[in-house]
Amino acid sequence: MCDIIKICGLPFLKEKMSDEATYGNIVAESLSQLGCLMRVPSSQVRIQICNSVANFYSPESTKKQPEGFQPTSVMYKIQMAEVGGLAETLVLSLTVVENHLQEKLALLKVLQLLSSTPENCKRMARAQAACRICSRLSDPDPSGQLLFRSSEILWNLLENGPKEEIINQLSNIECIYGLKDSFIRLLTKGYRHHDRQLRNDLLVIATLIAENSRPPMVESGFAKQLILFATFTEVKSNNPLVKSLKLLHNHEDFEMKKLLFNVLVVLSKDLSTVQLLCDGKVVLALFNYVKANEKPGVHDWPAARFEELQLHAIATLSTVAPLLVEDYMTCQGNTRILLFLEWCSSQDGFSGQGNSFHGTGGRGNKHAQMRYSLRLLRSMVSVGDEAVNQDLCDQGAISQLLGLLKHTMARADGSDGTVQLEMQCDILFILSSVCESDLHKKELFGTEGVDVLLQLLKMDPSMLHSGLGHNKLLFCTLDCIWSCIVGCFPLEDYFLEQKGMFIILDLLALNLKSLTNLVLGILVEFCDNPKTISHITTWRGKNNESAPKLLVLLWKQEEEELGVKRDHYGRIIDAKKPLVGQFQEEQEVTPMPVNCFSIAIMEVAENIRAKIYSVFSKLGFENLPGLSVLDYVTLSIISRYLDFKVGEVWSEIRAELNVENIRPVTSDHEALDVIEKHTENVSKDVAAHQTEMIENHQQMELQEEQQKYAEIKENHKQSEIVLKSWDNFLARTSNYEALKRAKRLQEKSIESSRPKARPQNVTMHSTQIPRLNTTVACGPVVTVESTPSKFTGGALADTDLALKRVPIRGGALQKTRSVKMFY
Repeated sequence: MCDIIKICGLPFLKEKMSDEATYGNIVAESLSQLGCLMRVPSSQVRIQICNSVANFYSPESTKKQPEGFQPTSVMYKIQMAEVGGLAETLVLSLTVVENHLQEKLALLKVLQLLSSTPENCKRMARAQAACRICSRLSDPDPSGQLLFRSSEILWNLLENGPKEEIINQLSNIECIYGLKDSFIRLLTKGYRHHDRQLRNDLLVIATLIAENSRPPMVESGFAKQLILFATFTEVKSNNPLVKSLKLLHNHEDFEMKKLLFNVLVVLSKDLSTVQLLCDGKVVLALFNYVKANEKPGVHDWPAARFEELQLHAIATLSTVAPLLVEDYMTCQGNTRILLFLEWCSSQDGFSGQGNSFHGTGGRGNKHAQMRYSLRLLRSMVSVGDEAVNQDLCDQGAISQLLGLLKHTMARADGSDGTVQLEMQCDILFILSSVCESDLHKKELFGTEGVDVLLQLLKMDPSMLHSGLGHNKLLFCTLDCIWSCIVGCFPLEDYFLEQKGMFIILDLLALNLKSLTNLVLGILVEFCDNPKTISHITTWRGKNNESAPKLLVLLWKQEEEELGVKRDHYGRIIDAKKPLVGQFQEEQEVTPMPVNCFSIAIMEVAENIRAKIYSVFSKLGFENLPGLSVLDYVTLSIISRYLDFKVGEVWSEIRAELNVENIRPVTSDHEALDVIEKHTENVSKDVAAHQTEMIENHQQMELQEEQQKYAEIKENHKQSEIVLKSWDNFLARTSNYEALKRAKRLQEKSIESSRPKARPQNVTMHSTQIPRLNTTVACGPVVTVESTPSKFTGGALADTDLALKRVPIRGGALQKTRSVKMFY
């Protein structure tokens, strides 16, 4: 029988190329039956079956083949084994070989080969392969092959099979016990290189199990022992497991140390492990690495590896320390971190290696250490523990962090600019958390902090879309303004004096959807300061745009996005729902618990209309600069926003009562009717006022248009008069008869203008020259010379019509530009 089974390990022979497909089902079924032969109670048969299957992957070449036949491809039998479910059958056979080591090792060798393909891994997972193998990891095996091959199979199942299903199988308590015993045995007794590698592989598997199911890790005691192994080199322990244990400075022990740090992070995600972390003094052990990197070789680890462990330990503290605040304060965590940050900003010649994931941006400097220390502080202040925040303030953290912020801003243009931006965001977040709701801490923030924030606000707006993190930096800056400046009037005044409100309004004018709500919130808070109003009304944007104009524009855009019903002038269309948008109107009314906000209330926080109304409440609703009539139409809605919102909430309450089939008592029902009617009347009044403003505006535009047309008509009339006068002049100069008629008309006009009654005994002298056919005024010219002309330049030298220097020849006027006739 063994000889027959041995032949099954050789390649099949085919006569035609189609034989592989023709006999595929038969071959798959035969290979499945081959696996079923593992039930035969014969050690030789079982081992031969395993050898034959293993020969699928390294077939022996036959020296002689029958004429007319050729062997199938190497992959044919492997594929047929997948189709026939051979892997699943062999996994089920593990039960019959549990007490036979040689047969079990042979079977594990085959399963190791079969687990290299995803299809076999799926079938093995269906047969609970992970659970069957892991639960027997600690079985005695002098050769060590059992543990090695089992771990390889588990790795293949995790990589090629359904990972979640495999991890669920490994979460069995028996599997964890087997994994724990094997790991401890390799850690305490293993001394060979492959023992340390296998130990690390098992630790990775244990980490994957802990990520999925932590309670079995705690129940089995494995979590407690992993915490012990992670801290025994830093914190002394009398546990016999680590009493004589010492880590070497080789690569495998270094990797295990990092894996144990990672296990601490994974275990900390379950609150049931917090007490274990506290008992294991994890915070104290990790703080052992939060210290200045001294001369190379002074630590147990080489300098490069110590730096990597240091960064990993600080990153681990960022997750673990917020859960163990008491331990953190006992270890004087704030003091240690601030001292470490002081070293990070000093110039002592230290040059980081920048190795590993945590060392990004830290080559040749201390940026990596500073980065993770700031992350740790950020994690601690995020807890909101007043004792931690107060201790930070007492340690002088505010001034130190402002100094670090200036330091990072000065170096933000380097190749590691992204890391610098991240550190700036962390510093701003820490300052916001520490100073929030505490006036004294805001005073400590001081004008120095205001200057730094103003410098950050002046960043180029085009950088917000660079993808490097400038948008996060701007958000953190605005949050810091809200937390560290708003509410402290001296800092608010200084912020306004430095034109900070103009910068805020410039940001608002950018009209970035992600920024508008936050900037308006800051604007509302600043409006509590009386000095802010003048700054807002003074500000001018592009195209001389005023702040009220900008706010009205934002209101219109918000209502357009919400789908609020308005006509093209901005007037109210639906008097019953003057503020409701399309999306809100489509939402069905659902009864909500008392502690939940309704749609009408949530709408206040989700859009910017309430904030715009709050700003206008401080600015006023009349005599605002830069607003057109249509802007005032919109402003009339803004001014009644609160009334409309109150009516909307009452309507929502009434709708909820109807949905719940609750009928109010008569008095309440009447009150709801009055409120609803009042809201509708207010809407109609506002709409009527809007219509009146629009009509007045149209009337004014019509009057202005008529006035403009009148000016144009008058201009044309004057042009016609000038043209007619020119035509008359041409007629007089070109037609002598016309000139005589004009002369007679002129004389008649002159004569009619003279008085009819003439005084007696008075001689009247004519001012006209007889027989002179000209229409210009004329008369005798009198020239008086009382001074020689050589001194005066001539008779008319000083008159306004003469030349400045008139040439005189023989006392007579030779040349003048114009002549003035006297009569």
